[in-house]
Amino acid sequence: MLYIEIWKRVGIVGLGHIGLEVAKRLEAFDCKILYNSRKGKPSVSYPFYSDVCELAANSDALVICCALTAQTRHMINKNVLLALGREGVIVNVGRGAIIDEKEMVQCLVQGEIKGAGLDVFENEPEVPKELFGLDNVVLSPHKAVLTADCFTDLTDLAMANLEAFFSNKPLLSEVVNY
Repeated sequence: MLYIEIWKRVGIVGLGHIGLEVAKRLEAFDCKILYNSRKGKPSVSYPFYSDVCELAANSDALVICCALTAQTRHMINKNVLLALGREGVIVNVGRGAIIDEKEMVQCLVQGEIKGAGLDVFENEPEVPKELFGLDNVVLSPHKAVLTADCFTDLTDLAMANLEAFFSNKPLLSEVVNY
C-alpha cells in the first residue's frame, strides 16, 4: 500500500500550472518539493534540477506533470527509474508516453522501484496486463478532468480568450507547438 506520509522529498517533472498545484498540495504534507522543467523558475523557491535522473536520485517520489513532446517521450526511462530506487514511487498524471512503460513495468515487477500511481498509459485505453496483478500499483482511468468545476472553468477561460482576441489583447492561454 502506498502512503503519502512516507514521501519526504517529491520531485515534480513539469512545474507548469498542474505541477504548481500538485506542489501546493504536497506542501500541506510537509514534503520537500524539487522540480525539473525546461528551465528554472525564479518565481519559486523549490530546488531546480536540470537533469531528470538527478532529480529522481534525490526524490522519494517522482510526479510526472509535463506535456508530451518529442523531447519528453520516454524521458522517464530505465536509468531514471533506477535512480529513483527501490524505495521510490512514480506517479504519472501527465501523459503515458512520458514514461517508458515497458521499462517501468519491469522495474515494478522486479522490485527496482517501490510502486506507481498511474492515471495515464502509453497506449490508452490499453493498460499493461502485468500491472493488474501488482499490489504496489494504483491505477485510475484518465478521467480526472471530468468534473463540473472543470467544465465551468473551461467555459470561463474560453469566453475570456474570445473577449481578449476580439479586443486585440493578449490571450489568457495559447496553444504552443514545441
